[in-house]
Amino acid sequence: MAALHHLPPLLLSRRLRFSSTSRAAAAAATSRRTTTRISAQLDDAAASASTSTSDKPAASFSAPPGFTPPEPKRFEVKPGQADNIAGASLAIPFRLGTGVFVLGYSVSLVSPDEVAPDEYALDFQGRKVKESSKIAQCPRPEKPIEIYEFEGCPFCRKVREMVAVLDLDVLFYPCPKNGPTFRPKVLEMGGKQQFPYMVDPNTGVAMYESDAIVKYLADKYGDGTVPIMLSLGLLTTITAGLAMSGRRGKGSQYTPSKLPPQPIEIWAYEGSPFCKIVRETLVELELPHLLHSCARGSPRRQEFLKKYGQFQAPYIEDPNTGVKMFESADIIDYLRATYAA
Repeated sequence: MAALHHLPPLLLSRRLRFSSTSRAAAAAATSRRTTTRISAQLDDAAASASTSTSDKPAASFSAPPGFTPPEPKRFEVKPGQADNIAGASLAIPFRLGTGVFVLGYSVSLVSPDEVAPDEYALDFQGRKVKESSKIAQCPRPEKPIEIYEFEGCPFCRKVREMVAVLDLDVLFYPCPKNGPTFRPKVLEMGGKQQFPYMVDPNTGVAMYESDAIVKYLADKYGDGTVPIMLSLGLLTTITAGLAMSGRRGKGSQYTPSKLPPQPIEIWAYEGSPFCKIVRETLVELELPHLLHSCARGSPRRQEFLKKYGQFQAPYIEDPNTGVKMFESADIIDYLRATYAA
């Protein structure tokens, strides 16, 4: 939660208009784009928007009338969601589990007596499954990585898988097709509408190209190795596309929505079909979100268990309404009821 207070202010209005002067200045700054902080640019854009719409108060948000967060139920598929979960699950065989496990994942079977009551572990035939990884040995970014992308893009998927492998916090700015806010912002910052686009506020590095981003993240926040399923060139891209074939373009097209002042926080990971369908909705509604990756072997599972008494993903906390909730189908209903225009 502490990271949220240090995030850059989001755009307060979608009615951004860049003057010819600002465009000329942006062109002159092209050579400095790789070291320009996105937060500063968002601050400038927000200030410009608020000046031109100062007579219009910022939208306020609240939970839908009568809303009550549901009780979490592990692996339950709500009525009407079976096809969605099945389609989202196709990614697991096509990508051979990439995005399900963190770097250096391993498991061990132990006696229940060897596991403390507040220690995260799975039950298996009367024994406990303890998961571990090498992620604690890797450098951790002080500030969340910032990525502009959208769900239905195979190149974006490759980067999201690496985010799960490296157990990173990422501030996602969704860029669905026809999205009015963040697609134009990528063009303004980098000179072209190409996705994914990453900015690391810890180093000032900004870049396009999924393979370059994957390698940068591996070198900077991993042990320098890229998982085999992310290093096969064209075959990686083809299988990443096939992984999304069961979703028929979900998470690609913009749905008119109201932009909240703060990003929604979500605990999720790329390899989970339950997390996948929630992420699709966040992208379609163009809702910025701070993702706390928690694939299998992530230390965040233990942290989450101690804080909330159980672990289950996805889980969201919405600082714009105060809502905190589990259950993917209910999260989707909540997001649409709260933010769809």
